[in-house]
Amino acid sequence: MVTPSDVSPALALPPSKEPGAADDPRIVPRRRLGRLLTAAAALLVLAMVVNSVVRNPAFQWDVVARYFTTAAVLDGLLLTLWLTGVVMVLGFALGIPLAVLRLTDNPVLRTLSWGYVWIFRSTPLLVQLLFWFNIGALYPTLGLGIPFGPQFVSVQTVDLLGPTLTAVIGLTLHEAAYAAEVVRGGILSVDPGQTQAAQALGIGRVRTLRRVVIPQAMRSIVPTAGNMLIGTLKGTSIVSVLAVHDLLYSVQLVYNQTYQVIPLLMVATLWYIGVTTVLGVGQFYVERHYARGSVRLP
Repeated sequence: MVTPSDVSPALALPPSKEPGAADDPRIVPRRRLGRLLTAAAALLVLAMVVNSVVRNPAFQWDVVARYFTTAAVLDGLLLTLWLTGVVMVLGFALGIPLAVLRLTDNPVLRTLSWGYVWIFRSTPLLVQLLFWFNIGALYPTLGLGIPFGPQFVSVQTVDLLGPTLTAVIGLTLHEAAYAAEVVRGGILSVDPGQTQAAQALGIGRVRTLRRVVIPQAMRSIVPTAGNMLIGTLKGTSIVSVLAVHDLLYSVQLVYNQTYQVIPLLMVATLWYIGVTTVLGVGQFYVERHYARGSVRLP
């Protein structure tokens, strides 16, 4: 029988030590002095900016509070929200077929879709809006009838296209070009094997696109579409050049009478910030919904 005294001292195991003993090495985090100094400088600059904005009497915060919820401003805000929603829905309703045509095997349809996207992405939005606003100079009347034959109904273009309808048409056509590229990119992000598997099961091409491809593409479409929504909300301010009573134009009408330009612009700015923040929160939850089941490695 072997006793502890018979074991060689060289082979004997060292006595176990409790965690945190005095002779254990202590891990000390690396001191990042540069990071701390940069953060302190950034906070100092932020505090200076906030202090200058809050304490600057030129902002006239009492005027901002007085006009923030006036009827004129709220009516302009509602029109801005309505215009944003209509343009996004119509833009994607037109952009989805354009994206599908870009991916079709028909060279004529593919070229026409590419040409549409090329034209509307190559011209500034303001130029497009001014063009549609003055479309009556090119086509004084619009009619419905037989091609190259008699017309049954005709109407004056200036009577048909008012500022608001012109803004909807111009923004929608512009938005559709970008929506087509967003949807096309989302479709291309789906593994082609998904389409091949659906075809092997005898599922039609339209149903495959609607039930297999698009749901998987939404994970790539939603982030960009959310940014487009926020961009469209802010971009609607450009319709003020057409005298459309959106949020910015409503604010301009007020400060043209009161000459309080800065506080009224702050009213519009705060409303835009508030609405875009709400949309950003909604985008976060929609993205999380479509990201279910995806594995993200750190």
